[in-house]
Amino acid sequence: MNSTPVARVLVVEDDPLLAQLVIKYLERDGFAVQYTGDGSDAVVRAREFDPDAVVLDIGLPGIDGLEVCRQLRQFSDCYIIMLTARDDEVDKLVGLTVGADDYVTKPFSHRELVARVRVMLRRPRRGAPPASAADTDARSVGPLHISPAAREVRLDGEVVALTPTEFDLLATLAAHPSTVLSRGQLIRAVWGPAWVGDERMIDVHVRNLRRKLGDDAAAPRFVRTVRGAGYRIGTGR
Repeated sequence: MNSTPVARVLVVEDDPLLAQLVIKYLERDGFAVQYTGDGSDAVVRAREFDPDAVVLDIGLPGIDGLEVCRQLRQFSDCYIIMLTARDDEVDKLVGLTVGADDYVTKPFSHRELVARVRVMLRRPRRGAPPASAADTDARSVGPLHISPAAREVRLDGEVVALTPTEFDLLATLAAHPSTVLSRGQLIRAVWGPAWVGDERMIDVHVRNLRRKLGDDAAAPRFVRTVRGAGYRIGTGR
């Protein structure tokens, strides 16, 4: 008997036909799914359902998807995939800025969406049990301490609240000290080799990381930009 818990996905989409198709594919893949077409209800359901992932449309009536995402990030570290009706960079970048992990532009392949959810859920969330008692992969960069086993980041001893994707990006950089990692390398490490999309979303996640770490892009303490190459951790030149 398989004791692996079923992953929970909350679908928030005001187009009932599209929502039913997404639900059909998710349930066929073995996910437990709840659905709502209302932004306010989505926040309530997320508190009760505690989803592992949320598929969230930006263009909801009332409270839009961006505000729902902001509110979810106040109490949940679930993975959030934004759905946008326009191939508009502003929508995508703003969605990531408020704490989303990924985005898909309509129309999209339902199989691709399910595949993205599945890839994200292979990555552990906070509170996942460590592989061993000893956190042998822990890294420190000055006052910044990154603990992969606890999925926790502390700055000057204080916990920094990061989204799962922000944590994974930082942990990936920390695992390769003094090594420049390109956007493509970071995407393959965090999202997996099957991910397809705009590599510039890495820049938005790095910007969010820097903001939360109090890191000035012009004189960074922790995450450095290497122009034309990518990013690396550490303050040395």
